[in-house]
Amino acid sequence: MVQIQVNGETTDVMPPLSISSLLQQLAVDANCVAVEHNGQIITLQEQAQAQVAEGDCIEIVRFVGGG
Repeated sequence: MVQIQVNGETTDVMPPLSISSLLQQLAVDANCVAVEHNGQIITLQEQAQAQVAEGDCIEIVRFVGGG
C-alpha cells in the first residue's frame, strides 16, 4: 500500500494504480471532473497512463452548472 492525498485527505491505495482506476474506485465519473496530479492538470486522455505513486497529491474537482 502507498499513501496519497486526495482532495487534502490521506488515502491508502494499492499500486500499480492509474488516475483512471483511482476515479473508478472512488465512483467518480471521469467525464464530470477535472483532475490535478501533483499540480498538473491531467486530461481525460492522459488518465489511463498517469500512475499514482507514494506521496502524490490528487485534486478532483466536479463540474457544476448554473446560471
